[in-house]
Amino acid sequence: MSAAAQARKRRGPGGLDIVAFEMGRFVSYSACGIPYWIGGVVEGGPDALIARTPAEFAAAGIEVRTRHEVTGIDLAARTVTVRDLDGGRDLREGFDALVYAAGASPVRPPWARIPESGVFGVQTLEDGSALRAWLDAEKPATAVVIGGGYIGVEMAEALTNRGLRVTLIEKSAQPMGTVDEDMGALVASSIRDLGIDLRTGVTVEGLETSGGKVTAVATDSGPVPAGVVVVGLGVRPNTALAQAAGIPVGETSGIRTDLRQRVIGPQGLVDGVWAAGDCTEVHHRVSKRQVHVPLGTHANKQGRVAGLNLGGGYATFPGIIGTAVTKLCDLEVARTGLGSREAEQAGYRFVTVKVESTNRAGYFPGAVPMTVKLIAERETGVLLGAQIVGRTEAAKRIDAFAVAVWNRMTVSEMTALDLGYAPPYAPVWDPILIAARKAEEALGQDIGRE
Repeated sequence: MSAAAQARKRRGPGGLDIVAFEMGRFVSYSACGIPYWIGGVVEGGPDALIARTPAEFAAAGIEVRTRHEVTGIDLAARTVTVRDLDGGRDLREGFDALVYAAGASPVRPPWARIPESGVFGVQTLEDGSALRAWLDAEKPATAVVIGGGYIGVEMAEALTNRGLRVTLIEKSAQPMGTVDEDMGALVASSIRDLGIDLRTGVTVEGLETSGGKVTAVATDSGPVPAGVVVVGLGVRPNTALAQAAGIPVGETSGIRTDLRQRVIGPQGLVDGVWAAGDCTEVHHRVSKRQVHVPLGTHANKQGRVAGLNLGGGYATFPGIIGTAVTKLCDLEVARTGLGSREAEQAGYRFVTVKVESTNRAGYFPGAVPMTVKLIAERETGVLLGAQIVGRTEAAKRIDAFAVAVWNRMTVSEMTALDLGYAPPYAPVWDPILIAARKAEEALGQDIGRE
């Protein structure tokens, strides 16, 4: 919808006929807000998360057809085949330009595909609405969340806020695999402190049911009772329809595009076809690799770029550095750039430092600890990545590190950053500056050893 809105804005009311197909009932909503709506932090109905309705798009000259699933794309004939899910009929629509923005599909092992009542994903607003309605009606006492990534952690918080006893199961040694294992251990400790039963190193093998409802999650260490199960095992690019039409995908199974979001094939650009969002792979500015990082921030920017170019303008999407934040109750987790494992895979030689500090002056009311970890290239001192685990006012400090990573700043340059200071907001030496200084010192010691 970002692409549609920008194309309309660029070409004006009569310059372009725009039709958008959506197989669900909602468009232009905050998927990232679903856990907070389910948990009751965001009040109201699902419309609280909706930015623009189909009627609002129609008023702007964009036709949105919800409950219409595109089932085929014919690039030679320049048509799409569409199934009207409510009317039960197939339609064919011609196009001059096609924007493929089908998002990502949730990872669902065979055991998670059993249509048992009480087993949910939270990929779409319809998923969230179904889960919330079921919680309101059934009032389960226990919940199992499978997967300790962003969505799993956020849903564990949401269900805890609703008063359920929550078990969070993660196959890896620590939750939050997007941060280094030592930082993930801090997250694990905080999760357990909140009363959530976190079980790491555990593999889910199936579901146990009775009377058409889930009763437990079967694992390699025994069954875990569950009145409701939320599956959050990540997503993959939703590109099956594109591949069937001959639209090529890259090494991550995401659609490859150029800087203007035009689809790239083996013989060059695929004429008149654009792609944006979680169905695409993107260039990582630090690792220099193509990656799949499904986040709403990137998707909206890519959609805007595609729409501007489709409408006759000029814009580019320069890539990503993997900045992300999340929270679990009062715990905040943030990261940007590369983690240690990613830096090693990219071929960097690097040093890491980890520092403990506080969000405010230590004597000021509300001062709480935070841990900051930096990864810097050994030869140049360039900041490769940063991670933060802390409480109030910790996570958004990642933005300063993100700017530094984006602009290839060295940790030495960062030690002199002119950051804001007042006791209610930071110590006189902000954690950002302390971490940069420690990294500078580590680089000096490392060079000395060589």
